[in-house]
Amino acid sequence: MTSISLPIFGQGSQPAEEDGVALEYLQMPQEMTTYAMPQISTDLNAQDLAQAKIILLKLQQNLAAFPSISAPIELTQLDAGNRRFIDELLGEGEVSVICSGEQSIRIQESVLAGVWRLQQLNAQRQIVDDALEVGIIPQQLSQSAFNGTATQIDTGWTELPPGVMNAPPLLAELNAKIGEYRPGDEAHTINLSLLPQTEQDLAFLAKRLGGGSVTILSRGYGNCRITATGTQRVWWVQYFNSEDTLILNTLEVSDVPSVACASPEDIADSCERLQEILKVYL
Repeated sequence: MTSISLPIFGQGSQPAEEDGVALEYLQMPQEMTTYAMPQISTDLNAQDLAQAKIILLKLQQNLAAFPSISAPIELTQLDAGNRRFIDELLGEGEVSVICSGEQSIRIQESVLAGVWRLQQLNAQRQIVDDALEVGIIPQQLSQSAFNGTATQIDTGWTELPPGVMNAPPLLAELNAKIGEYRPGDEAHTINLSLLPQTEQDLAFLAKRLGGGSVTILSRGYGNCRITATGTQRVWWVQYFNSEDTLILNTLEVSDVPSVACASPEDIADSCERLQEILKVYL
């Protein structure tokens, strides 16, 4: 049997153009967040961490009980040493959330996927409530993201602004999907990147949808920025590469976009990891 040489095609394999124009490729995400065992300060002694141990054992129970809904675990009673231990052990995971509605709430997924840290802030940006919650997404986020928002998009314009061409049919499509959507239904996505949209179209969509009170950043493979609009169940989801260039721009009708959510498999994995952590540190 003789070997056969196959030509290789791809970037850099083709001769240069006569006019000197080079073929450019969009830079894709280059980094991906991976799990690592938390690093705990050496001055923290296990003997002084009784409060933290109670919290973490309860957290392990809640992880093991999922998908049963568990009550949030309060952290406000912890002393400084135990709080620092919890902070270092849980760290910061891929998803961050800011809720700026009636209450100012900061939500951070921990390095244990599906374990969320919820902190309520007062007018002086001081933490007045601090809790841990296990779930696909925090209940408070999914329940309050669209409080007080419009149930339908206002399409009562008499004249379109100059440059607006393709936005009106999309608004009609969104209105139809909003009207028939029920909690738990499959998400409906409109890929704006694949549609002929002018800058005026995008501005018109943003104005008609309005602004919401929830902003989510998911830092997995690249960055995904998710913004709740001022219209029920409509999210603006934008994916950026590692150079912060927009590579995918979508509108989504859903409870919460899946890119921000943990999966049941993530939570089962977090339960196992927490068991390992407790063996090492407590």
